[in-house]
Amino acid sequence: MNEILIKFLKSNPIIEKYHLTNDEISELAFFLRKYCISEYIKDVVKMVEDVISIDPELNWKDILGEAAKRITEFLHAEAASIRIFDPKTENLVAFGSYNFKEISRLKSIPVNKTVAGTVIKSGRSYLVPDIMNEPAYANKDIVKIYGFNSLMAVPLNIPGFLKNEPDIPGAIQIYYKEKNREFDPLEVSNAELMARRVSYVLAKKRIIDLQKLNQQKEKITEKIFVKLSHREGIKLKDVFMTMIPELVDILLIQSCSLFSIMPDRKHVKIELEYPIGQQSHDITCLFKIEEHPYFDALINFQGARVDNEYERIESSYILIKDPLNSSLSNDELKKYALKNNVNSVLLIPLKANEDINYFLIFYAIDRRQEFTENEIELLTFFGKEIMKALRMEKLDDVLHDFKNPAIAIGGFAKRAIRLLQNSDLNSTKNKINEYLEIISQEALRMQELVVYPGIEGRERIIDLTEVLNSRFRINEEAIREQKRTNIILIKNELQSGLYIYCSPFGLERVMDNLFDNATKAIPENGGELSIKSYRCEDNACFEIKNTGKIDEETMAQIKKGDVKGRGLNIIYRFIQGMHGSIEVFTDDNSTTFRIKIPLYKG
Repeated sequence: MNEILIKFLKSNPIIEKYHLTNDEISELAFFLRKYCISEYIKDVVKMVEDVISIDPELNWKDILGEAAKRITEFLHAEAASIRIFDPKTENLVAFGSYNFKEISRLKSIPVNKTVAGTVIKSGRSYLVPDIMNEPAYANKDIVKIYGFNSLMAVPLNIPGFLKNEPDIPGAIQIYYKEKNREFDPLEVSNAELMARRVSYVLAKKRIIDLQKLNQQKEKITEKIFVKLSHREGIKLKDVFMTMIPELVDILLIQSCSLFSIMPDRKHVKIELEYPIGQQSHDITCLFKIEEHPYFDALINFQGARVDNEYERIESSYILIKDPLNSSLSNDELKKYALKNNVNSVLLIPLKANEDINYFLIFYAIDRRQEFTENEIELLTFFGKEIMKALRMEKLDDVLHDFKNPAIAIGGFAKRAIRLLQNSDLNSTKNKINEYLEIISQEALRMQELVVYPGIEGRERIIDLTEVLNSRFRINEEAIREQKRTNIILIKNELQSGLYIYCSPFGLERVMDNLFDNATKAIPENGGELSIKSYRCEDNACFEIKNTGKIDEETMAQIKKGDVKGRGLNIIYRFIQGMHGSIEVFTDDNSTTFRIKIPLYKG
């Protein structure tokens, strides 16, 4: 350092005028180094420490606002503002400031022909001695309103950490009141140094955010595995209710709904709601997408981003900032928001190969204007984990429902074999054909269970009594295979023409599980199992009655919809989806399940 100073002093034309000796120049160099430069470096070090000590736990805007304040104070400037390049809009966003508000220009600053844009493109500082004469600075009102006449803009960089994730460029604009100000190269260097230290704080912020994101993901995954370890298998409702509290740091959730999109791409259906029983929509089977503008905007996103006072539309989410005034809200959503103190609504698409088949809606108490990429990533991760749980639940259902058709196939196959061993095949031909037809139908059911575990999209008009009769016959064979010869099967009144619109496969699963549960409930010493079907107002009803009383705990679970058994869970979900009802009641020594399903009205 001393040699550099001596060399500089000897070559300086001002110093040459005083004809200093070498000893005097050496003494001057020592004095400058000890009493001037060292003090200045202390100030610079303190300034750097002040910047890097900004709390990285703050949100992004607060970090940049605090950085703008400290830079302004160190450089004895009047104000500072920070611009960040948004790659989605290819515009600049005002993202943090000190002594300077730019509310009207927050999201509409172009890159071209602007001071900040010039800095970002060149990666170099840009000096404006006189704002009024600077063509690249359009907002001349700043001179009149704030009295700022000159500015210095230095580059800022937010580093990317993930693979193929680019750095995000920006600029810090530092304002002064002096007109025609001459900027000292040293203060420019200081400003650039501080901007680089701000990048360091932002890097720490990004690392902390990624750590938090991974921790939250691990919590969600861990809860999935805990549920998987339970003997009764995984139930989507339990997973949903367990995982929602993990999102409280992002949203104050009033309610949340998981929707599936029907194959016709014209309707959606609620799969699950939180909390249970708090419906966010009218009770109907399906919802037309065209009648819900926010559904349509999400599912049929055309690539045009929107961000205004009432809503924000991105490819990764839609945020309704004000449900009462947003153009995306329909009357139904407005009523729900008003009734339940919902101040913002967030829709997250759950994509698979760029196709949206499911989506989540969060109804929030807090009024949000935007979400960070990490927040959206976590909510999307949450949704995809829910989808995994849904697939696993359906697989559990398949494994559970394999039993009845497998028993039927085995039983009727044995009967057919015995008849084939009879020498008089002509007398048994019709029976053999009947058994083979049942075997074929049950084999097809098993195939559908594996290939099409869901039931959506295959609904049709069916006669409830015909299906009840058919499944009663299959259950009879299951009872025979179990050698429960002391069970008496009874067909009471069976009314024909009870037409409903649903998946035959889904209804068969419900009846099979009801019959299976009823058979198991009959005591070892025997009893009765009976069926009945009839019309009840606008509903098709059927009853399955068995000897033996159901315990009070299970009765209470069914009435609340909080069922625990896999079979009861399948029954409850299907009937709930059909907007029917399940009733259970007992007398001295029997239990009756009554199922009501709305009649098809054509």
